[in-house]
Amino acid sequence: MIDFHTAPTPNGRKVSILLEELALPYQVHTVNLSKGEQKAPGFLALNANGKIPVIVDSEGPVVLAESGAILIYLAEKTGSALLPATGAARAQVFQWLMFQISGLGATFGRVFYFRSRLPEPQPVGLAHFETEAQRLLDVMETQLAAHPWLGGDTYSIADIATYPWMAPHEKLGIPLGERPAVRRWMDTMAQRPAVIAGMAVPG
Repeated sequence: MIDFHTAPTPNGRKVSILLEELALPYQVHTVNLSKGEQKAPGFLALNANGKIPVIVDSEGPVVLAESGAILIYLAEKTGSALLPATGAARAQVFQWLMFQISGLGATFGRVFYFRSRLPEPQPVGLAHFETEAQRLLDVMETQLAAHPWLGGDTYSIADIATYPWMAPHEKLGIPLGERPAVRRWMDTMAQRPAVIAGMAVPG
């Protein structure tokens, strides 16, 4: 059994989608971010960085934070094809996983921050990150026009990591525009049973 400490955020939902894809048993522990529960001593004992998601795998045994690290760990733990075992295919999945973590997720998060969290508007900063978000969508479009999935020809943890950040694009004010390959990928992802279930965690 995996204890899964999470909240309704894109980074949390990456992990819940993968747990559903792998059909691993897990227990959800919802962390109320607005109440600061991620800074409580009990949570900080699991992750001194005070951020979700965190998993506790009694079979490891391991306590692990950082969504990308958790995805890699769970895929390797199960020997899943969602992370190729060796070679160029594995490297391609890592490339697109890092693209999400360092590029797309970071930029979309800053758009949200500049749009929704600042006490006063900062249009120059917002415009900068909106422009960068559109550039990153162009990068995705190029890849997905040539391949069915971000990592290449097979579905992988790179797709799982990226979808929860893409799903709220309208709420973030980031239009997809005329990008048919991205839209096709979005539609395909949205229909996967594990994605549907994982996006509903925590309930």
